[in-house]
Amino acid sequence: MANKEREVDLYRHTSVRYLGYANEVGEAFRSIVPKSIVWLSYIISSGYVLADTLDKGWKVHQKDSSPLKNKRMLLSVSDTLLWQGFASVIIPGLTINRICAGVRYAQTFKKGPIGKSPWVCTIIGLISIPFIIHPIDVGVEKAMNATYRNWTGYHPHKELD
Repeated sequence: MANKEREVDLYRHTSVRYLGYANEVGEAFRSIVPKSIVWLSYIISSGYVLADTLDKGWKVHQKDSSPLKNKRMLLSVSDTLLWQGFASVIIPGLTINRICAGVRYAQTFKKGPIGKSPWVCTIIGLISIPFIIHPIDVGVEKAMNATYRNWTGYHPHKELD
């Protein structure tokens, strides 16, 4: 048990986690880079989500020898895909997109080169990323506990104890 508590999750507790936020960087740069670059940032984030999903499913497959192994594996995979999809791609991407859209809208009222510069939007978008990460992660965790995890009875932090 103590060993499990000390186990570091590569996808959630290391700098690899930042790959999930590549799309936010893409959204921040949307006004100054080709759309293909923004789409590439979503591909990177989605690849991160899929890698974590497969990792969590594989760990259940390796550790669980009960008759419920396949069910637990499916629940682990679906839980991870939902959590990461919302916490790493959908909500943060939409949030940065809307922050930058708001900045661009506000810039229509400014006069002068700084007011019209697409770099203002990019800088504000990039600065916003660290401030949105923790609240989104916590919010998604609470939403998952109140909905999906409540409905399925699956709680990833309690499995295989």
